[in-house]
Amino acid sequence: MRDGAGSHGWNLSGVEVFELIPPENLLDENQQQSLLYSSDLELGETTKRIFEAVERVKPERVVLDSLSEIRLLAQSSLRYRRQILSLKHYFSSVNATVLLLDDLTTDLNDKTVHSVAHGVIRLEETAPEYGAERRRMRVIKYRGRRFRGGFHDFTIATGGVQVFPRLVSAEHQATYSRDVLKTESGELDALLGGGVERGSSVLVLGPAGTGKSLFALTFVQGAANRGERAAMFVFDEELGILFKRAKGLNVDLQAMVDAGHLIIEQIDAAELTPGEFSSRVRRCVEIHGAQTVIIDSLNGYQAAMPGEHALVLHMHELLQYLNRQGATTFLIVAQHGLVGDTRVPVDVTYLADTVILLRYFEALGRVRRAISIVKKRTGSHEDTIREFLIDRRGLTLGGPLTNFQGVLSGVPALVGEEAQLLKAEKS
Repeated sequence: MRDGAGSHGWNLSGVEVFELIPPENLLDENQQQSLLYSSDLELGETTKRIFEAVERVKPERVVLDSLSEIRLLAQSSLRYRRQILSLKHYFSSVNATVLLLDDLTTDLNDKTVHSVAHGVIRLEETAPEYGAERRRMRVIKYRGRRFRGGFHDFTIATGGVQVFPRLVSAEHQATYSRDVLKTESGELDALLGGGVERGSSVLVLGPAGTGKSLFALTFVQGAANRGERAAMFVFDEELGILFKRAKGLNVDLQAMVDAGHLIIEQIDAAELTPGEFSSRVRRCVEIHGAQTVIIDSLNGYQAAMPGEHALVLHMHELLQYLNRQGATTFLIVAQHGLVGDTRVPVDVTYLADTVILLRYFEALGRVRRAISIVKKRTGSHEDTIREFLIDRRGLTLGGPLTNFQGVLSGVPALVGEEAQLLKAEKS
């Protein structure tokens, strides 16, 4: 026990530790038969030694580890309950807070202590098919106190236990101005009906490689130019590659980090619980003052969740929390497929206030990209479909594709006399 405490950097010099093993039960060469001592004598001896230690030390906190030993000595539910009641009455008279540990190895259905104790906390550990173990806790009962129900993720790290309470967005409400945030592209602002409203959520949908991350970086650049902080959580891409790729698009992420305008974290979905991720987002918003939050991508975030239904519930609370804090959130979702029929791995389009749809389409022997705004709750927006280019100039939007029919299907037909398409800048 002391070695375990030392591994966390704790010093137990002020803690009295008693090992409640009756001396008569220690094996030696002269006495090998423990059957000579009945459970009645062992239970009474154990209880007596507990009371003697408490009377001598007079502690304010007492830990009994664990109740399974007392349950084994009692041998029946009636005697076990009577023993627990006697312990409760005794400790209530000495004004001590008592923590009872139970490993539930003897009888999983024995809830004798539940009705006796003031509070009951249950700890659970689950093992996913891949990744580290997941731990969670639930407060089953706490007399005279309001507590947060449901399961809460927690981790055990060097230094102790860290609990991540389940996020309830209704408890967090801030006052802020719902102004419209401009981007670095006038054409994109026009497509968005002027920009994105502060405190709203934006979902960027599209197949792999259509430029979803670049759109998010465009708003990160805008936040930095306004002197605001942004937080970016990257699940899918290695940070070194992202920094290099952004630099080639004239976006210097390292300069933003050095200036304190950007907080960027590489997230390993196999090692993260949903509660811990929500806690990281809250820390960036409440402590570091981030007003723009990027989650890239929701596909990677889904891997950190126990199931798809939990994903939607967690994301709903997280988005509501960010909206009420005045933070603008950008969610990136990679769709399955490249052209034609594409599918979304998880449908969260109803959660977002604005949905930006990116598409590949074929025209004149080349694969091109198109963008459209399919939803915006906070105001009007263009209903046109525009082509866009990604090159060293960054993001360039063209005019509406009025001469094509079926762009979103991936294989459009030319209905006009001339195809007005963008041309990439030669390097």
